[in-house]
Amino acid sequence: MSNKLIMTADDSASVRQMVGFTLKQAGYDVLEAVDGSQALDKLLDQPVDMLITDLNMPGLDGIELIRKAREIPRCRFIPIVMLTTESQEAKKKEGKGAGATGWIVKPFKPEQLLAVVRKVLG
Repeated sequence: MSNKLIMTADDSASVRQMVGFTLKQAGYDVLEAVDGSQALDKLLDQPVDMLITDLNMPGLDGIELIRKAREIPRCRFIPIVMLTTESQEAKKKEGKGAGATGWIVKPFKPEQLLAVVRKVLG
């Protein structure tokens, strides 16, 4: 069985490293993007099983990235989880409205991240 491929989009290198390391340790393959625009380009190029995105990124933010990803037919139903310091209800609603599947607030524990990933990837 091939590993599931998860894309992480975050403008913080340390967050990308931590998320990437956590996912790789758990047996997932990881595709990294430094911001929303790069993530979108990569999504158009390559199918992924899941997207984990930061909310606040330069250029294309997480909400816009989710909206645009949902317009790509093969990304219409993939789980998309927002990883963000924002815990406000309004932002969560906006994320859900854009098509986010779930929400993880930073700082997070690796176990938390993996629990959400396993839950949404099945």
